[in-house]
This record gives sequence, structure tokens and C-alpha cells, in this order.
Amino acid sequence: MPLILLTGPEEEPLPLAGARHFLRVEHNDDDTLIAELIRAARKHVETVTGRRLVTQIWRLVLDTWPADGVLHLPLSPVTEIAAARLRGPDGGETALETDTWLLDAGGRLHIAQRPAVLRPFAGIEIDLEAGYGGAADVPPGFVQAIRQLVAHWYEYRASVSPHGADALPLAVAALIAPERVLRV
Repeated sequence: MPLILLTGPEEEPLPLAGARHFLRVEHNDDDTLIAELIRAARKHVETVTGRRLVTQIWRLVLDTWPADGVLHLPLSPVTEIAAARLRGPDGGETALETDTWLLDAGGRLHIAQRPAVLRPFAGIEIDLEAGYGGAADVPPGFVQAIRQLVAHWYEYRASVSPHGADALPLAVAALIAPERVLRV
């Protein structure tokens, strides 16, 4: 069940000026580095929690429909099914109507009508919109975790030892642990 990023976030949850203020950096010599650290910290938080912070569009590719008609989505929070299609053996596509599909609060997609798949692999594509909205909509705990990671990585730019400065700050784990998407 591969995921393909179609449209990344238009902004980061932590603006460059906010990161520079938190780091107490008054020059702009490190702006490129700080922006890269912000992006890396957001991706780290998203990977660990299974949540997307700022709105993004992802494509989920399936070989077959789930037998019970319930698809457990691998990312959260999904706000919309943007599109769905079947791919034929020649690469042609057939759009699917998704108005009867139900996206529940538990991150599951209920699909009542499951048309025949036209090829044995990667024949189903579902485009998902995921994220909390814009940067201002991201919960504050995630933004603080990103701040902490950026500060840590800015201060310790090279690995020092397996148990030293390259270990992640405990505060980051504490901030994001309650937000992890648990799969049962």
C-alpha cells in the first residue's frame, strides 16, 4: 500500500522568523540551514506520529480492495477523498464515484461499492487530502516539538556519541507521544 506525495505543504508549521527568535539568532547567515531543519523536524514529527500537520495531498495505491470494504488509512487526519480511479492494463484510467464512501473519525474509509480491479497490481489509486489545515491550525504541541528539534539540531550539528548530543531531546518524545496514531 504505497503512498506517493502529490502536493506537499505550502508552508511550514513553524515560520523561519519564529525559529530564529526561538534560537536567538539575530543574523540571516543561517536562514537556509534553519529552513532545512524546520522541514526535517516537521517530517520527523509526521513520521513518528503518523499525522500530517499542514494540508498535503497523497496518493494511496492498492492492488485489491479490502475484503471487508474497510480501508485503514496509513496517515491522519484525512479531511477529504480528493479523487479515486482504477488503472487499466494500458495505463488508462476510470474515475470512481466516491460520494457513497464514508470516512470515519477513526481513520477508516468504508467503501460499499468496490468495482472490479482492471489489473493485478497498482490498479486502484485514491488521492487523499490530509493535515490540520494551514500552519496556524497545527496543534501547539507539534509546533513546540518542531521548535525543540530545530534547536537541538542547530546546536548539535554533528553526531557526537550514541548516547550524547545526537540523541533526541526527551521533551520532543513527550510532546508527540500522546498524538501518535495507534494501529490495532
